[in-house]
Amino acid sequence: MSSKVIQHVFVVGGNGFLGSAIRELFVLLMGHTPAWTKEVDFRKASAFEPSAYRELLESCTAVVHTIGTLLEAPKYKSAVRGGSLGGLVSAFGQAWGLGAAGNPLEKRVPGEEGTYEYYNRDAALRVLETFASGPGSTVPQPFVYISAEDIFRPLVPARYIESKRAAEAGIAQEPRVRGLMYHPHTRPLTTPIATLLDLSATLHQNIPFPGPANILRALASADLARRPQTSDSGSSVALLDSPLEAMARALEVPPIHVEHVAQAACEAIEQEDAIGPYGVKEMRRLIGWGSPPEARQNETRIV
Repeated sequence: MSSKVIQHVFVVGGNGFLGSAIRELFVLLMGHTPAWTKEVDFRKASAFEPSAYRELLESCTAVVHTIGTLLEAPKYKSAVRGGSLGGLVSAFGQAWGLGAAGNPLEKRVPGEEGTYEYYNRDAALRVLETFASGPGSTVPQPFVYISAEDIFRPLVPARYIESKRAAEAGIAQEPRVRGLMYHPHTRPLTTPIATLLDLSATLHQNIPFPGPANILRALASADLARRPQTSDSGSSVALLDSPLEAMARALEVPPIHVEHVAQAACEAIEQEDAIGPYGVKEMRRLIGWGSPPEARQNETRIV
């Protein structure tokens, strides 16, 4: 007879693109009715103000952190939510230093509000420290951090993935939590692009001859040999490989739907031996893709 484990999950960024999908599916995947809002307690707070949510964390058995930004452009989020192609073009233009963004007086200092370091690294580490310092179980509790696959360079500045990896390093060094870092490829800008990327990944897995990704990797080896062995941002994160290598991964790594990311997070919280970074392939295996699903030993309810 299986035992029933009740999980109380704290979702940071629960109103965002991925966070909203996770909060809904955490309830729906466990057999609840579509009236999932009755199972969710909504609170408004800043990750940088622990006093606003410390008490809430005391009763939680897991945290899923979804806050992050792909671009530092102030209007990027609103452009994505509104489906504004012009807004997205403007945001990427700012990322590349075009227009007003090319003015040195307009550039932000890494770590200040609105930067990659602020959203992708510091927010996660502040929540992590608050959760880890609480009066919880003596067994390390799961802290799921939604990171990213390194596939966006050079379209997106390297500091994006560097800030994500810096957060992962901080989580991995915290012994009071069971850190899980997910590298999903979740938000191509349009469905057609997602379809093409999925087709590209399938072709690269099955073609009997070198594909475009292999050619990019050959060029990347020469490019990396010429690069200085320091990070552009001056961070302590391990040196990133060539942007050509990132482009090769973009052709090989299939997109994964947000519902499957949520399902993988649910599975990881349940499985006590799940720890460390999970790429798309590992997440698919975790939810039973590509291998026979194992019988569950316990029934988990996420609330």
